[in-house]
Amino acid sequence: MAKGTVRLADVAKAAGVSQGTASNVFSRPDVVREEVREHVLETAKRLGYAGPSLTGRLLRAGKVNAIGVAAVEPLAYFFDDPWARALLAAVSQVCDASGTGLALVSAKDRQTLDWNIKSALVDGFILLCVEGGEKLVQLTRERQLPFIALALNDDDPSIASISVDNLGGAAVAARHLAELGHKRFGVLATELSDDHVGPVGVAEIERAIYSTSRDRALGYWQALEAFGIRRENVPIYETTNDKPSVEAGLDFLFSAPEPPTAILAMSDNIALLAINWLRARGLSVPQDVSVIGFDGVPEGGMVEPGLTTMAQPFAEIAQRAVKAVLEDAVPVEREMIDVTLVVRGSTAVPKDNR
Repeated sequence: MAKGTVRLADVAKAAGVSQGTASNVFSRPDVVREEVREHVLETAKRLGYAGPSLTGRLLRAGKVNAIGVAAVEPLAYFFDDPWARALLAAVSQVCDASGTGLALVSAKDRQTLDWNIKSALVDGFILLCVEGGEKLVQLTRERQLPFIALALNDDDPSIASISVDNLGGAAVAARHLAELGHKRFGVLATELSDDHVGPVGVAEIERAIYSTSRDRALGYWQALEAFGIRRENVPIYETTNDKPSVEAGLDFLFSAPEPPTAILAMSDNIALLAINWLRARGLSVPQDVSVIGFDGVPEGGMVEPGLTTMAQPFAEIAQRAVKAVLEDAVPVEREMIDVTLVVRGSTAVPKDNR
């Protein structure tokens, strides 16, 4: 008999015991007499049977004590993107504390992602919906497991999600700079729509398909209009949150006759790239240009000057998300969490006001 075809029933037959007794040897050895247990184990070893499938046992029990974190991105996204990395670290800490396993589920290709979600041995999913949120939600719903969506760019109230107050947080960021005395602003936006990089106007913002970016722009405008700065006078450049598009945006903003003295970056990643670009061109932060980010990733506190930002409470988000999945207690309505202004060295009074 080939080893790969040996089943528990074969072991029971060869050992001269019932299949129930053979099963107990592996799953409940304490209820089997020692001599019977040793005889069955010796028979199993001789036949090349290693024991029942752990995967099968877990699936029959209905729980595998693991959570899947899913994204419509290559696997490297979890490690390369500062926001994803910070969130994953927070989720990992919560899972470590409860002894829960963690599986990363990702793929850019729809067919591969479909298979990865269907085959993942998890009790539920945390969905990182920065991009492709609708696709992630659809595939996860088909799996019929608990899930919670984070950074969802969709206003559908039927989707269980945890989000931060993007509009309110952006308003606080813009107000901070305006109160310092800044009057000339530039916005480096995260994606507003698919397959576009470049300057955008009011109309493009209002019909944006990604609500996170739209709400942050609306928050900036609301705060600045209270200081007499019209939204039409605040240039916005849509990026893909990477170095080439951010640098193209800065080239655009600083080619203006009166370039901005303050940059509103919709992510800390964009803000950090902006600081490097400014420094390379002999512009000092914050003496020449103030920069504020959004997210509160750890890297923002490690640079010089430290990055002023709107910090998301990663630990609280992770705690709520893991609890919702493990306890099958996903919120009926979208939960919104406040962000906090963290003032560091990248923002200051503009040069003209000193």
